[in-house]
Amino acid sequence: MGDDVKGRRGYRAPRRAEQAAGTRRAVLDAARELFLARGYAATTVAQIAERAGVNVDTLYASVGRKPVLLREVVETAISGTDRAVPAEQRGYVHAVRAAAGARAKIGLYAAAVAEMGPRTAPILTALRDAAARDPQCARLRTEITRRRAANMRLFAADLRATGELRGDLTDDEVADIVWSTNSAEYYVLLVHERGWTPERFGEHLADLWCRMLLAPGR
Repeated sequence: MGDDVKGRRGYRAPRRAEQAAGTRRAVLDAARELFLARGYAATTVAQIAERAGVNVDTLYASVGRKPVLLREVVETAISGTDRAVPAEQRGYVHAVRAAAGARAKIGLYAAAVAEMGPRTAPILTALRDAAARDPQCARLRTEITRRRAANMRLFAADLRATGELRGDLTDDEVADIVWSTNSAEYYVLLVHERGWTPERFGEHLADLWCRMLLAPGR
C-alpha cells in the first residue's frame, strides 16, 4: 500500500506542476493583453485575475503583485518563453558567437531581432509610455534600456574580434548604432506604421549594419 501511495503522489506532482504552469501562462497572457489595451496604470490586479479566470490570491501565488507582473510580461516577451532567460543563455546568442565572420553574425542577429519584434515591440512601447507616469515602470524601462546597451557592447566586441569592422568607429559607437536601430521604436515605425513585414525589417537591419559598420571591401 505504501508503494501505491507513493506512486499516486509521484503521478500527482507533475500534474500539479503542469496546472501551475498553465495558471501562470493564463495570468501573464491576461496581464499582457490588458496592459496593451488599457495601459499599466489603468489595469487592476482584479481585472487581470478575472481575465485569467483565477482569483486574486491565486494570481499572487502564481506570479506576484502588479510590478512583478509587469516585469514578467516584459521578460517573457524578450525571452519568448514563459520564464526570463539571460541573454547569454539564448539560442540565437550562442549562434551569433559561434558564427564565422561579421556578416554571418550580423545576419543571425538581425533575423533574431525581426523574429522577436512582433512580441517585444508592443510591450516595450507600452512600457515606454507608462514610464512617463509611473515610477516603477520608469525604473524597469531604465533597467531594460541599460541591459540592452550592455549587450550591444558585447555584440560590438564580438564583431570587432573578426577584424572586419570599420577602424573609424569605436565599439561604443557600433553598439549605439545597433542599439538604436534594433529598438522597439524603430520597429514600430517601419512595421506598424509603414507596413513592412518583420522579415523585411530583419533584412533591412542586416543590410544597414553591414553597410554602416563593416570596413570597405568586407
